[in-house]
Amino acid sequence: MKKLLSVIMCIVMIATILSVAFPSAFALGGEVYYIDSVSGDNANTGTSPSSPWKTLVSFSGEKFNPGDKILFKCGGTYDCSAVLTDVSGTKEKPIVISSYGEGDKPILTTDKNTEILTLIDCSYITLSDLELTAPNGGGIWIDTLGKTSEGISLDNLYFHSMPNGKVNSRDDFSRGAAAARAAVMVKGLPARSRYAVNDLTISNCEVYDCANGFIIWGSWNDEQNPWCEPEEEDPIYNEGVLIEGCYLHEMDAEAVVIGMCDGALVTDCRAINCCQGEGVDENGKVLYYTAAMWFWGSENSTFQYCEIAGQKNVGDGMTVDFDSQSNNCTYQYIYSHDNNCFMVNNAKTRPQQNNTVRYCLSVNDNGKRSSIASGAGESGLNFYNNTIVNCGEFQIYHLTNSLFVNNIIIPIDGKPVVYDLRDELTADNVFANNCYYNSLKPMMDALSMNADPGFAIKNGEITYELAADSPLIGKGCYVDDGLEYDFFGNKIESHNIGCYAGTGEISDTEYVQENLSQKLSRMAQYVFERLIHELKVAVREAIDFINIHIIGK
Repeated sequence: MKKLLSVIMCIVMIATILSVAFPSAFALGGEVYYIDSVSGDNANTGTSPSSPWKTLVSFSGEKFNPGDKILFKCGGTYDCSAVLTDVSGTKEKPIVISSYGEGDKPILTTDKNTEILTLIDCSYITLSDLELTAPNGGGIWIDTLGKTSEGISLDNLYFHSMPNGKVNSRDDFSRGAAAARAAVMVKGLPARSRYAVNDLTISNCEVYDCANGFIIWGSWNDEQNPWCEPEEEDPIYNEGVLIEGCYLHEMDAEAVVIGMCDGALVTDCRAINCCQGEGVDENGKVLYYTAAMWFWGSENSTFQYCEIAGQKNVGDGMTVDFDSQSNNCTYQYIYSHDNNCFMVNNAKTRPQQNNTVRYCLSVNDNGKRSSIASGAGESGLNFYNNTIVNCGEFQIYHLTNSLFVNNIIIPIDGKPVVYDLRDELTADNVFANNCYYNSLKPMMDALSMNADPGFAIKNGEITYELAADSPLIGKGCYVDDGLEYDFFGNKIESHNIGCYAGTGEISDTEYVQENLSQKLSRMAQYVFERLIHELKVAVREAIDFINIHIIGK
């Protein structure tokens, strides 16, 4: 037995020595290439840390194989505008492009108006632990011309210092990351092929001082015309896209666009101070529209556990945006604050189907009105257990067969909740167990509450949880959705109104219910503000009529 153990120990020791001396032999069955911009030499073998190449030139024509690794030494800067075509690893042996050594991430950069890295018809490539900067170009372009792409992973990458200045129109999403001023561009709009990018993962990345972040598109039909008639639509969706744990900030335009995806998930991400381009000319005319995180023509996809704040784009700048026939998609557990508005949807040619907004908290999203359903409208929208505080005008239009329950809606002073009662009489919607404050209740929701919701105050700060003595505790209706937790991470224990589902929090102050005189005075104020609002609308419409039909502007 002792002899057997000695043999085993010898084998382990020999394997350890070999793995240090000949690392390429143990690299998942592939070669390992080392690049060092300081101490490297392109005359070296490049296959060990002691004999690294200096630049990318030495392997620019190489055909990489499954399990190969290309490693850049930390602390170095590397000029890079590489194009890999039809290069693929396998699920078990991906091709890895990463770093080695200690210190700051290796910097891959280019001064050209192109991408740092273009992957065409590539699969199972992993990029990690790198810094990418392109003052005149873009980050990574993933495209498919001849076959489907699978299993590309981008992890712990830092994108920064790409074009991010003021523009006069939307960015060009049809010609890669450089044209789009993007950190990552997947395919394009319109696309160049009918092949998808599946099982893409972007995790733990940071994007800073770039115009756009992660922009994903697919193929809309054979003619690659995304603006076609409904009968011409035949989308090829990207499947299995996952974006998680990413931080995108200080950006002129958009953080994440989920375009033509099926089953995409964006989770635990932050988009802070994106859409900083206001998008107007010197006369205030809107030139283009941007939003931080939104769907375009997607199915069965979700944004969750994300923070979205500080958007300034005048035309859009909203948090919730189902766009261009996105169906069965969801925003949940979203913290939205200090944006231009909370929600504006844009169904392209017909009502979008069965989208959901639930357990979201919106605070101070009041630069313009929110519209729960615009364009062709929403059918089967599930909008429930949201807390929306200090919003602008809140419009409830263009809904059919939808559920609107358990929500708190509190506009800022002078901004009403508006609706079209004629539509609601025939729309077959369910309005119930909501709470409105600082505005009149919609007539189709006359049985809901109009009261101070009683938010908890802790250490002098409003938490937007419900206090134990809040009148909204237990006053919500049951929604059978399988969820276990509320916005704050509490296990759902009570059917409340709003995004808090606990049994009530201890507050610094006691809830004081208003008396009849106070309530009547408040209602009179709401009526007066609504009349002023309608008068302003009428004047604005009259001016538009005169300009169009009489003056001819």
